[in-house]
Amino acid sequence: MTMVYRAGEAATDGTRSPWRIGTRGSLLALTQAGTVRDALIAAGHPAELVIVKSAGDLSADPVQKIGVGVFTTALRDELAAGAIDIAVHSYKDLPTAPDPRFTIAAIPAREDPRDALVARDGAVLGELPVGAKIGTSAPRRMAQLRALGLGLDVVPLRGNLDTRIRKVHEGELDAVVVARAGLARIERLDEVTEALEPVQMLPAPAQGALAVECRSDDAALVQILAGLDDPVARATVLAERSLLAELEAGCTAPIGALAEVVESLDDEGRVVDELSLRACAAAIDGSDVLRASVIGAPADAAELGRSLARELLDLGARELLVIEPDDGSPSEATTSPATDSTNPSPMENSQ
Repeated sequence: MTMVYRAGEAATDGTRSPWRIGTRGSLLALTQAGTVRDALIAAGHPAELVIVKSAGDLSADPVQKIGVGVFTTALRDELAAGAIDIAVHSYKDLPTAPDPRFTIAAIPAREDPRDALVARDGAVLGELPVGAKIGTSAPRRMAQLRALGLGLDVVPLRGNLDTRIRKVHEGELDAVVVARAGLARIERLDEVTEALEPVQMLPAPAQGALAVECRSDDAALVQILAGLDDPVARATVLAERSLLAELEAGCTAPIGALAEVVESLDDEGRVVDELSLRACAAAIDGSDVLRASVIGAPADAAELGRSLARELLDLGARELLVIEPDDGSPSEATTSPATDSTNPSPMENSQ
């Protein structure tokens, strides 16, 4: 009789079936999930990748039109059904509303969260001529690029990283802005002509971070995945995502945020860690950008995010969170007003 064993459990011959890691099929998604697989294997836990297609992979429409969370829904459906044991997401793609079925058991060490410019002739942003056509997928990037007042023609863009960069090489666009982390992970940093500093463009909340998710009731796997967790990445992402949730804004909203853990001296001259959080909310046409910042203890990351969101709301951020989708009808880029699903543990198109 054939014995069927749950993933990760030992068979009678001492072997273990591998943990099944769900991922999208793009090069970037496979690379990201592959780092989790390799880390599990190195820790003595067999693991394999399972490719899952999402609605976002089958559509060329802008993300704000096809919906927040489109790149994660299919993975979560497979996770809930037991077809996979682990899902690896680009954290910034996840809706802010918590789902009690799942736990983000690990946030591995974060890549550089900055945005990156890939331009013709090796140009940096300030060298692009007035009217230069620059492509990006994110209203956040569109808003901040326009707010710089450089006279650029900012146009919407979808497709994987290779497709976007090819549009520059073939002359269809003068430049594109993408997440630096994506290029780093697929070893194409040589394409970057300028890494955009936060003073120019604040990244998306949780950009450069991965969310390693499993079912909440799988206590053994939660404990295994906790070994992959990076406390600095978790604190910074928690601050940024808590801000996003308090603003009731989704991953397509024109909001930038960046948290960093920095060393400081306390009143007694001792070196302590502090969490610095900067954020902005921008009008999609670039006519207005609201900025605010806060600093506090990493242990207070969630409250720091919420308090900074309230400050932005007091400054008028709510009025800037309405964007115009391609069909011309106004649409507020929001998810349900919920706290982040990040839990303290014991896309390519989105890039």
